[in-house]
This record gives sequence, structure tokens and C-alpha cells, in this order.
Amino acid sequence: MAGHSKWANIRHRKGAQDAKRGKIFTKIIKEISVAVKTGGTDPDSNPRLRSAIQNARGQNMPKDNIDRAIKKASGEGADNIEETTFEGYGPDGIAVFVECATDNNTRTVGNIRSYFKKYGGNLGKDGCLEFVFNRKGIFTIDANEIDEDEFTLEMIDAGASDVEVEEGMITVSTEMEDFGNVQKKLNELSIEPKEAGLRRLPVTTKEITKETWQSFSKLIDLIEDDDDVQQVYHNVEFNEDFLN
Repeated sequence: MAGHSKWANIRHRKGAQDAKRGKIFTKIIKEISVAVKTGGTDPDSNPRLRSAIQNARGQNMPKDNIDRAIKKASGEGADNIEETTFEGYGPDGIAVFVECATDNNTRTVGNIRSYFKKYGGNLGKDGCLEFVFNRKGIFTIDANEIDEDEFTLEMIDAGASDVEVEEGMITVSTEMEDFGNVQKKLNELSIEPKEAGLRRLPVTTKEITKETWQSFSKLIDLIEDDDDVQQVYHNVEFNEDFLN
């Protein structure tokens, strides 16, 4: 299925952050903790935990680390990790949605607010970006040894809304309510995604100048570097010229 991949677009510039293995492991462990507390320790009956484990494997996290994180989250004295989100505007009115997992909300609120302020943005009220992003299920899969045509048909039958192949990777998109069905189908096909989860995709994207991009990219880097931040979404239309 052809089409512009908004997910690829907003992920395009995350290579630098993804090189920070320790921070990625920290974020995954927090996601495992939240998943266990909300749905239990059995990945077969807890789709969120199943996704977190898949993401951990996709980042080559050792099995012992995964098992230890699950055990710790289910035991007494586990860290009290809470989920919180922030909606705001960066330079030139760019919409930015931040998902966090924190053991100290006061610290997190102060940090996120300071990042926006530093680069000419501001936090908005909860719900101010309600119509800017749609929540979708996203699976990224290594395309090696997969029959793309047959796989696409299997995914559509399972409820996928879009299947795109680019640079050796397959991106499967689903409506939020179909995420579990597609996840189950991939399991039946013995295909383990490199990454899976519910993501926020912009309904429309915003074009900006290179000057604005330079300021905005610094804001995103600063937010993503915070240990309490799990995911950051925006509505900027990526332009290759920004990297020159």
C-alpha cells in the first residue's frame, strides 16, 4: 500500500538519541513497569507488556534484564512510576506532545516547562492538541525474508490500515482498536517486530523554515534526553535540506 509515512517522517531524526543505549534501556524498563502494574506479569494476557518485551528484544536488551524488570515491577517496594503527558507549542507554533513515565511528577513538570520556555515555546492545557494527533498502532518489522505481497494481505486481513516498505523495513499501521488483532497475527506468523506500540501521528504536518528547524530540533533533543520522557511527537514536515 503506497503512501507517505508520517511515522517514518517523525522518526527520521532520532538516530542520535537511539545511539544512547543506556537511556533506551531505562525507558523500556519504565514501560515494562507501567505495563506490569496496569495489566499483570503474563504477556499472553497483557498486550502492553508483550509490546514492551518486543521493544526490549528489538533493542537487544538481555533476557535477564527483561525478566528482572518484570519481577521488580510486580514485587513489593517497586518504584511508583506514573504516566503523564504534556501538550504544548514549540517555536512557530509547532505542536509537540510528550509522553512521560515518572516517579516525581513535580520534577518532570518543572523540567518539561523549562525546555519549552528555553526555545520559545510554551505548555498548553490538557487536550489542546486533541485534534492535531491521531493515536495509531505502529509496528516496525525487518523486511528480510518476508514475502511483501503475501505479508501485506495477511496484515490487511488482520485489521491493518496501512503497510509500507522502505529501506528494508516494513511499517504496519492500525487503528487503535485493531492493534491487538494485528499483534496476535504477527505472533501467529512467528514475526517479532523490532518495535511496536500505540503512537500519535499528526493529522496534518506543518512546514517550517530551516532557521526554525534548528531551534526546534534542539528543543526535541533536550526533551528526548530527559530520563522521564518516553515518547515525543510533533507535526513538523521533515525536509532533507534541513540536514545540509
